[in-house]
Amino acid sequence: MITGSATRFLAVLVIATPCPLLIAIPVAIIGSISLCARQSIIVRSTLALEQITGCRTAIFDKTGTLTYGAPALTGTFIAPGFARDEVMTLVASLERYSRHPLARAILAAQPDLRLPEASEVSEPPGTGLRGVVAGHRVAITSRPRALEEQVAGAEQLPVAWDGLECAVIIDDRAAALLRFRDAPRDDSRSFVAHLRPAHHFERVMIVSGDRASEVRYLAEHVGVTEIHAQQSPEDKLAIVRAETARDRTLYVGDGINDAPAMMAATVGVAIGQNSDVTTEAASVVILDNSLRRVDEFMHISRRMRTIALQSAVGGMALSVAGMLFASAGWLTPVEGAIGQELIDVAAVVKRAAGGASTEADGDM
Repeated sequence: MITGSATRFLAVLVIATPCPLLIAIPVAIIGSISLCARQSIIVRSTLALEQITGCRTAIFDKTGTLTYGAPALTGTFIAPGFARDEVMTLVASLERYSRHPLARAILAAQPDLRLPEASEVSEPPGTGLRGVVAGHRVAITSRPRALEEQVAGAEQLPVAWDGLECAVIIDDRAAALLRFRDAPRDDSRSFVAHLRPAHHFERVMIVSGDRASEVRYLAEHVGVTEIHAQQSPEDKLAIVRAETARDRTLYVGDGINDAPAMMAATVGVAIGQNSDVTTEAASVVILDNSLRRVDEFMHISRRMRTIALQSAVGGMALSVAGMLFASAGWLTPVEGAIGQELIDVAAVVKRAAGGASTEADGDM
């Protein structure tokens, strides 16, 4: 308008449309969600892609998250007066009716036993498994509870260790102590060590409902110093809320008990598909049960932010340059329209090239 040339004004108007600013972020988000899907990562909340790069506190559940969630029977103590085969037969017969991970470990360790039927089976929360097998009253509970209930012979059971364990009570007498170990994931230590330098996390915590000795054993193995053991789902929720009030948090878990804490965290990540409740509560779901995918998601998110910023700023800079050329009379309206389209294509191509390179960024 200053020059009085309608052609120049039209050329400036055509090339001044802020298309790079409008398309850079949506294209980056859609491309990142697509890339995540190819890596078996389902993004349920696009906000997680933007927020996870700002998270500074990582909170992990223990069983099934930093471990495989598949304990193995590693040792048995049989009390005097009981035969090992008889005890394990009674225990396995009862454990067939439980979905607890220890039940699978016991059954896997006794594949050839002929198991009699059990009756009057009950599994009240927090008290263990009880029933009647072959005329014997059988209970599977914790050693402290056996001592608390003053079960005969419970004081003769070996002292607690740093793994999982359960006491077997047959006809109101302590018959055995079974010991288990849930192996840490092969990549747990490298993943935890990778969080601080690569993703700028300042604190890493384990919050678990398991015994303190067991959680401490895992923490030492994977390199975590801050732990909270023997926490109920309500306790986990309170801890996550408190930490989220201080700074942005990432919570990674796999079980139903983790669902409230996931929802309270800035970003909640569910490992595996063990529970529909957990999947609904999480912002991100890792389908193939791998910590490496969590790392890849964080790399994809960071790359998305970088590409969106580069595309928006770079595209707008090119548009401003085009406006200057148009105002000087060096571009016609048609050339300005073509130039604007080329700028838009450059922004999209930048996102595509960036998405391809992201797949190589996630090595731990």
